[in-house]
Amino acid sequence: MKMFPENKKEDSVDQLLDQFILYLKIEKNASQHTIHNYQRDILQFMEFICSQDAGAALLADVTPLMIRSYLAFLKSEQYAKATIMRRIAALRSFFRFLCRENILKENPCKAVSTPKLDKRLPIFLDTGEIGELISLPDDSFLGIRDKAVLEMLYATGIRVSELVGITLPDIEFSSRTIIVTGKGAKQRIVLMGRTAVEVVKTYLSRVRPCLCSKPGKYGRQPEKLHKYLYVNNRGGPLTDRSVRRIVDKYVEIMALKKNVSPHTIRHTFATHLLDNGADLRSVQELLGHVNLSTTQLYTHITTERLKASYKKSHPRA
Repeated sequence: MKMFPENKKEDSVDQLLDQFILYLKIEKNASQHTIHNYQRDILQFMEFICSQDAGAALLADVTPLMIRSYLAFLKSEQYAKATIMRRIAALRSFFRFLCRENILKENPCKAVSTPKLDKRLPIFLDTGEIGELISLPDDSFLGIRDKAVLEMLYATGIRVSELVGITLPDIEFSSRTIIVTGKGAKQRIVLMGRTAVEVVKTYLSRVRPCLCSKPGKYGRQPEKLHKYLYVNNRGGPLTDRSVRRIVDKYVEIMALKKNVSPHTIRHTFATHLLDNGADLRSVQELLGHVNLSTTQLYTHITTERLKASYKKSHPRA
């Protein structure tokens, strides 16, 4: 059964996908990372159904059964549950958009249930480990820059994308606050501790001007080109990938067995706040979580640690 309104001709998949991408950019303020993933996920689904004997030549031919077959295929290929959930989320969003635009009458994803994601407790560092990690950078220009990056991540709990997006006007040293732009272009205020303020001030006075004075695309007069707080060794804005490389570098020196990423430092920030008596709502605001349930995951960490401590210490545990 066709899902088109009468006399409504379907555009090509490429045209509809282009419209959807524009919608994600303009109306949803989706990140470039999300847009890239959704576009790839939708194209891979279309490749799958076209490769089947009963493949759909048009989006109007897509049925819930085809989507379930795609789910079965992904499971058989042993894709991670998180990957499968993201791919179905991309399809669900795409078909919802087509219904909104009156391209389709029904969303075939409505009748498809997605697998539940296993809840895994976030990995975090203890106070000794995070202290050692931040102390590792040396006193070279890049070492001071790296220390300022690590201090900022731990002091604020911000995401990597938020960190690299900080500009000089966003920082207010007198109140020790920063305006960061999070998911969906939503802005919030985060706090910095005294230690982070001093390290960042040192970086701004001694390092950033020197890195920005190097010749090149961003060299010599960077204030006319960008005002991003963190810069690379050529004076250009630091990227997400560069921050991950910085963290990887010092984690490797520490020879930690934990799988540590910049997001691990965000988990560490939240866990340490809750361990030391911060209330859940405050942590939610600082992290920029829309739903309190997302923040509540960190309470499971503290609960598990209490249980472990009880079993280890109580004679009748």
